Amino acid sequence: MTNPQDTNIDTESRSPLGGAQQATKVGDGTKKRGTSRWKLYTRRFFRNKLATVGLLILLGLIFLSTIGGYFTQWDYYEPDFLNLSEPPSAEHWFGTNDAGNDIYAQVVHGLGRSLTIAIVVSALTSVASALIGAGAALWGGPVEKVVMAAIHFLLAIPSFLIIALVVSGSGGDWKLLIIVLAIFGWMYPARVIWSLALTLRELDYVRAAKYMGVSRPRIVLRHLVPNIGSLLIIQFVFGVIGTVMSETALSFLGLGIKLPDVSLGTMLQDGVNVINASPWQFYFPAGVLTLLTVSMAFIGDGLRDALDPNSNSGGKA
Repeated sequence: MTNPQDTNIDTESRSPLGGAQQATKVGDGTKKRGTSRWKLYTRRFFRNKLATVGLLILLGLIFLSTIGGYFTQWDYYEPDFLNLSEPPSAEHWFGTNDAGNDIYAQVVHGLGRSLTIAIVVSALTSVASALIGAGAALWGGPVEKVVMAAIHFLLAIPSFLIIALVVSGSGGDWKLLIIVLAIFGWMYPARVIWSLALTLRELDYVRAAKYMGVSRPRIVLRHLVPNIGSLLIIQFVFGVIGTVMSETALSFLGLGIKLPDVSLGTMLQDGVNVINASPWQFYFPAGVLTLLTVSMAFIGDGLRDALDPNSNSGGKA
């Protein structure tokens, strides 16, 4: 690891995970090194064929969820009473459900709803876990003990059951679902970050910042968090996968998103009941859900290999 000089705490530093800290005052050489490093990460990522395929699939799904609704005349909540439980056709590409709703329109809306929930929850938990985990490690002493005790206590609670109880009485409010999932989703990542920050806090540039009177919040934001950036990126990606599965499970059990709103989970709940008579009602949302989770898993694995300086999976630079 290359540590900054004592006379310049704000220079770029690199953690064992390969994260880079961007300084406010850096020379041209440092900027070029930072740029080259991210170019290296990008090349390593795109040399992973599965990661590249996953990224293309994800971009396609995002495209579908954002503008896919313009390709059909039907709204997800609008029934076609003349075509109840009809198989795929030119008018209804994915067929209709028992209520006459267009499956394609519902898949587009449900995918967008599931993606929105997953991305927001994963972003919130990533930020919270980074600040809490790194902050607890830097503060140490009683603060660290209290924070870690709270984390261990919350991890011991059956969070899925509590989330189900809270959300079940909300009438399917997806915004409340985001809040509850975020509240119970930050503890384990925070513990991982705390364990890593225990090593980072002993490095020379962090000690030098303390001796120079740099405030603890600034040290966390400028020295610790940027040095775990690669870990946060990976945690965010896999957090999206976990949130999608949690939301789908809750909605499938009738405890998450509820009608008239739809998500992939609610569509699976409806489709599984008629899988023999109307299999398209189940297989289309199930296929989209599978593509989403598998593509994110490929991307996560690709990012992990690309950002890990000890990995050879991304190929040579």
